[in-house]
Amino acid sequence: MTLKDYIRRQREHGLWSVEVLTLLYMLFTTVLIAIHWKGLTDPVGMINTRVTMLAVMAIAYITYSLYPCRALRILRFLPPLLGLISWYPETYDFCSQFPYLDHIFASLDHSLFGCQPALVFNTLMPSTFWSEAFNLGYYAYYYMMMATILFYLLCRYNSADRAGFIFLASFFLYYIIYEFLPVAGPQYYFMAVSTEVADTGDFPAVGYYFQTHTDMLTPEIKGVFSQLVQGAQDVGERPTAAFPSSHVGMSTVTMMLAWQTRNRWLFWLMMPLYLLLCCATVYIQAHYLIDSICGFVSAILFFIITNRLYDSYISLPHIRPRA
Repeated sequence: MTLKDYIRRQREHGLWSVEVLTLLYMLFTTVLIAIHWKGLTDPVGMINTRVTMLAVMAIAYITYSLYPCRALRILRFLPPLLGLISWYPETYDFCSQFPYLDHIFASLDHSLFGCQPALVFNTLMPSTFWSEAFNLGYYAYYYMMMATILFYLLCRYNSADRAGFIFLASFFLYYIIYEFLPVAGPQYYFMAVSTEVADTGDFPAVGYYFQTHTDMLTPEIKGVFSQLVQGAQDVGERPTAAFPSSHVGMSTVTMMLAWQTRNRWLFWLMMPLYLLLCCATVYIQAHYLIDSICGFVSAILFFIITNRLYDSYISLPHIRPRA
């Protein structure tokens, strides 16, 4: 496909499914803002975020209407995906309205594995080589997703709407779970209760502690990628979204989408990073092991659900994949 194909006038009617999903998610979370208004730190700012997203989506749609072509239609795909950056921190605002449940998940790990894997794993493989390898995998999370979605938009355009729906709907399913299931993760929980309790098997409940405390365990920086991961966590991480692991879940969804492109280079190039990423969620203490296991299982379930939802309610003839 040449540049002329992207800029040639060609109108496609209707919204991308990712645009529909974003509008529905904003409506749903606006209701949550109204319910939790008094307990939220900045509800007005959260409303402004939604107004801004609506404005950006409207501008993108109007621009496309003035000059309908494939390039501008692809640009309309981007605001809903970039919106994930704004919606993630809000899961903390919502879930922190409830008492945290980390004592339950720490107890599960202790009962199932006889230890706290999140505290033990990195001590078993402490070298700079393994630290950098696992942190590379964890950091590659964003780029794996970006590469797969861009591949659909540029090389599998007729399947891009379905892929975008599966991708974004799966993300929103995780976010909705996080908004009602407050689990901070071991890097926050063991900072709060001390790592010494890990061997006792008796894990105290912390209630609403993380409403006002966001300190986390800081691993030793051993190289470039561990520094990059720590920097990203310092900027964007919150005591939220531990169970199930969306890093494992969404990277698994991404790998299944990559497989469906039938481009085996894309899939197999990402496979080593995917395996490192799954291990890294526990290695860097971001998740309990049970979080990561359930992240994998939930990804398969969400992939099936979102495929069926697309076929039942979203699928449009003019963007169905070619045979």
